[in-house]
Amino acid sequence: MALEIVKTEENGNSSDRDTLFMLGGVALVVFGAGLILTNPNIRKYMGQLGVGDVLSKVVPDVERYFKLRSM
Repeated sequence: MALEIVKTEENGNSSDRDTLFMLGGVALVVFGAGLILTNPNIRKYMGQLGVGDVLSKVVPDVERYFKLRSM
């Protein structure tokens, strides 16, 4: 098994494989979050916390950060 990993790194295929694993992990996180948010109790708690208000306050800061980073 270790020899197979070394051989794929020598051939340059490891970055493709790592990207595939990363995207698979992101897909699982998004799918899991979707399953959690379909629960009516969780949606009720999220509504009480005011997540939409927090998000609307954070967006201008994120935009400002990207502007500074692009300079």
